[in-house]
Amino acid sequence: MMFTIRMGSLSFQASRRNLACGSGLCLLIAAMALLALTLGSYPVGVSELWAALTTKAGAIEGMILLDHRLPRILVAIGAGAALGLSGALFQSMLRNPMASPDVIGFNAGASCGAVLAILLFGSARMVLPWALLGGLVSAALVIALAWDRRPGGGLDPYRLILVGIGASLTLGATSDLLLSMTDEQRAADMAQWLTGSLKARQLSDAALIWGGLLALIPVVAWLQFPLNRLTLPDDMALGFGLPLPLLRLGITCTGVLLAALAVSVAGPLPFVAFVAGPIARRVLGTAAPALFAAALVGALVTLGADTAARFVPLVQLPAGVFTAVIGAPVLMWLLFTQFRKGAL
Repeated sequence: MMFTIRMGSLSFQASRRNLACGSGLCLLIAAMALLALTLGSYPVGVSELWAALTTKAGAIEGMILLDHRLPRILVAIGAGAALGLSGALFQSMLRNPMASPDVIGFNAGASCGAVLAILLFGSARMVLPWALLGGLVSAALVIALAWDRRPGGGLDPYRLILVGIGASLTLGATSDLLLSMTDEQRAADMAQWLTGSLKARQLSDAALIWGGLLALIPVVAWLQFPLNRLTLPDDMALGFGLPLPLLRLGITCTGVLLAALAVSVAGPLPFVAFVAGPIARRVLGTAAPALFAAALVGALVTLGADTAARFVPLVQLPAGVFTAVIGAPVLMWLLFTQFRKGAL
């Protein structure tokens, strides 16, 4: 059964299963956030949590909850949602579940730009513009190398993945080279950040990622309609009057901006963008682009990974270690399903 949701001049259709799955994912994220707020080396009960939210808690509880745990949780949810949206955009545009910004080099470009900014300016103030610049430059180079210039060509999905993997390896080696040019303490901190870490996040980081999401979500909502048509062959999509080159350029820029925003506040969390789309489509039982479900899955995976990382005994592992543990089995499953379909 389909429902129509109207927001002013915009309207969206959603099935009962989509609404139920979306509501379930939101409840899981809320429950995980509540768990992350209450658990830690300094456990805080529900009563202390409520007191902190109503500014009636003690100084210690308020500092722990509002200055340390809450910003970290907000950044985890925002960065995961941005990566999930970015991955779903690329996978839908290229009609390939193996495509995502971390696989095809865009995250590596943003990471390389962020590392270069820290080395040049000695602080994290310039991380965002340099991460955006690095992601856009790497995207431009990968797309230029993957573009089929023959008549009727365009952006070749398989060539894009192969070129992107090469670019990711090259940019990763460049980041390692930049790390070798700094002192040991800063190199260790930057290496942890390059794995994907949400340690010591601040409210300014949360404001940055959520401000970027609020600015880009209307663009993503507008792209939902043409993305549904891009699942068709190019000649049929052209029959709907879609300007494919301009549309693919817009989708690529939006996806790169989302990925670069997430990388600038949380580091290049591996596999989040890669797994969010396939999991969302499997949960919804559809082959159509599941953009906002992918955002919720990405937020849940990132928040769950960061919460698990906080409770490893004796050592604080980066959240990226756990997202890689989640992503590796999904990668093997996708490779297996693509092989059975004869797509590989």
